[in-house]
This record gives sequence, structure tokens and C-alpha cells, in this order.
Amino acid sequence: MTIYEIKELTKQKAPYFFSRDSMRFFGQTLKDFKVYKQKSGKYLIIAESGDNWQGKHITKRLFNPLTNELEHCQE
Repeated sequence: MTIYEIKELTKQKAPYFFSRDSMRFFGQTLKDFKVYKQKSGKYLIIAESGDNWQGKHITKRLFNPLTNELEHCQE
């Protein structure tokens, strides 16, 4: 599964997560996201903030393909 597919599938439940304004705020693009399939069947998505962000920020969520929801990750 690609980040583009995940964006489409989450439009209803998380319409602002991949919005242009949100992505610009964190200095990210969809190409910055890496997608890793987990043993649970969920997908881990990760992207670092862009150069214009003060300090280091990493966006990290689990995409649940059964519910089409982005879940917070436990560190």
C-alpha cells in the first residue's frame, strides 16, 4: 500500500491530516512518508519535518485498513 492510497482511504475520517495546509505547516510532502506493513496488518507511516520546522518533529501513525483510521503509535 502506498501513502497515496492511505491518503485516499482516510479522507472521510481524517480529512485534515494530509491537507495542503497541514503538510506545509510541518514542511512535508507525501513523498516524505515511508510506509511499512506491520505483522498486525496495519501500516506504519513515518515522515520527518522539513527544514523550516524549529527542532526535529517526526509524524508517526498507524493506518488501520479495516477501519480506514490513522491511530497514534505507542512509543
